[in-house]
Amino acid sequence: MRTPFTLRAAGAAIMLALLGPVSAFADPLSYARYNEVRTTALHLDLKADFGRKTLAGYAELTLNWLDKNARTLVLDTRQLSIARVQVQTPSGGWRPASYMLDKADPKKGQALRISLQDQPNKVRIYYHTAPTANALQWLTPAQTLSGKRPFMFSQSQPIDARSWVPVQDTPAVRFTYTARVAAPNGMRVVMSAENDQQGSGKGGWTFRMPQPIPSYLLAIAIGELQVRNLGPRSAVYAEPGRIEAAAFELADTEKMIAAAESLYGSYRWGRYDMLVAPPSFPIGGMENPRMTFLTPTMIAGDRSLNDLIAHELAHSWSGNLVTNASWKHWWLNEGFTTYVTTRVIESLYGSEVADMNLQVEQEEAIASLKEIPVAKQALLTRDPDVNPDTYTDEGLAYPKGAWFLRTLEQRAGREVFDPFLRGWFDQHAFQSVTTEQFLAYLRANLLDKHPEIMTQAELDEWLYGAGIPASAKRVVSQRFVAVDAQRDAWLKGEQATADLTARSWTAMEWMHFLNDIDNKANAAQLRELDQTFGLRTSRNNEIAYRFYLAAVHANYDVRQPLNAFLMSVGRQKFVVPLYSALLKNPSQAAWARDVFAKARPRYHPETQASVAKLLKK
Repeated sequence: MRTPFTLRAAGAAIMLALLGPVSAFADPLSYARYNEVRTTALHLDLKADFGRKTLAGYAELTLNWLDKNARTLVLDTRQLSIARVQVQTPSGGWRPASYMLDKADPKKGQALRISLQDQPNKVRIYYHTAPTANALQWLTPAQTLSGKRPFMFSQSQPIDARSWVPVQDTPAVRFTYTARVAAPNGMRVVMSAENDQQGSGKGGWTFRMPQPIPSYLLAIAIGELQVRNLGPRSAVYAEPGRIEAAAFELADTEKMIAAAESLYGSYRWGRYDMLVAPPSFPIGGMENPRMTFLTPTMIAGDRSLNDLIAHELAHSWSGNLVTNASWKHWWLNEGFTTYVTTRVIESLYGSEVADMNLQVEQEEAIASLKEIPVAKQALLTRDPDVNPDTYTDEGLAYPKGAWFLRTLEQRAGREVFDPFLRGWFDQHAFQSVTTEQFLAYLRANLLDKHPEIMTQAELDEWLYGAGIPASAKRVVSQRFVAVDAQRDAWLKGEQATADLTARSWTAMEWMHFLNDIDNKANAAQLRELDQTFGLRTSRNNEIAYRFYLAAVHANYDVRQPLNAFLMSVGRQKFVVPLYSALLKNPSQAAWARDVFAKARPRYHPETQASVAKLLKK
């Protein structure tokens, strides 16, 4: 049954999320005692100082006390300098409260323990961030497109919100928030909240997020930004030199929202705006509600990489609306979203395009298994939720989780599976959930009614087994079949490079071809391919990356364009594998170290750490 989502239901779901049941487990990556007290609302009053690279001000937390005997509020912090803490009195005034910071843990940061005489409704923490806050990257003017003004952006997922806000930093806790942020003149502030396009920033930029979110979806960016509306409920923000290209690339956003709604119900976040971040943004996209952050590497000039937009939009249902209660259950966010992405792509662009995307996704998942320890190939560990080191490989959770859902869909049929999945989103809207909750829903609403769909043994294999189950059906794109025939003949020298029909290939066909010739084509073949089709100058970063990787493996000299690529692209998906390949090649390792020394300041701290780890090996 396709349950309609009314305003009354939305309100009930929000209240359930804010005041809902106490979790049966503790998040091992958080110090918060959220079985005793939960944050229901947050207000931030901050000032950005680009000279000191800090945010300073206060965070005000509204609290719901669940344990009437509790007298301590424990919050997550990392490198925060706490100036003072106040609690609200019954009369509405404020009085000091005593507090202490625990010894710092390399992964979790420091617990901020606030001792209380009673159970106040609100607590204020005055603080400032460190210039090295994990979540915040402060860019100099030289690192921006215009070179005129600096830029700052955040990346809070998974547990870095605590480096810029003292908060219960766990996806098990959801809260609404408001904010006022002061920034230098000529710079716009945007947040994962309602943004005022007409705002001037005079007196500070103000924000309101009326739907409850987990802390990892807190997001902020400050810079020289312009905005272009894409439709009645969508817009894109970007640096002036990129705004027109961004608006062109994202023109299908409204169509994507409509396509997703036709499958999974109303879009419940008001607006879907996007920020195209500077090149150092370390990931493809971050699904911050009301303000998705995107890498500029998705701008190809032909809208060929719009599956990234579909993925981040899909999070508006899977991840943002229904959220994993801890990072052990990561696949509930990313596996579901990857499945939904394919359905949106199919609805908008047809089954042929969806099949090509899906085949590349499945092939890359299979190929990744050789690099992932067997113990991390399960969607879910059976271990108690206390050891983050045993969690599933983050990357594999995307395609394997989607493959599991697709298997259920294929066997149940869409007329059965689509209402089932929409019901999952409707019934758990604005809640944080576990795999056990999904399994209970799966049994009650699908498997008990249709036991032939999947046995318990196969279900266990999908969830707890290594690799991809042998029963999983692999999609076969007929367009790829034609590409494969040419690829095989070309590798054998039976088909001339000039005779390849590649000038009419889509981006996905090129990606598939380049994936398959990597470590097979020799330097002479890659040189001819490059000279014929201009691959070193491709505007499509997905194509360029795969070409450079194959070139490095084949010892085909692409140092000049590869240097430019590594100096201008900070996305870890591209940067880390390229450095890894270069460092494994004795003739390229010293050059790679020199490039990294120059490029390092342009990279996000996460990217810096990932490449530095490779260099130590």
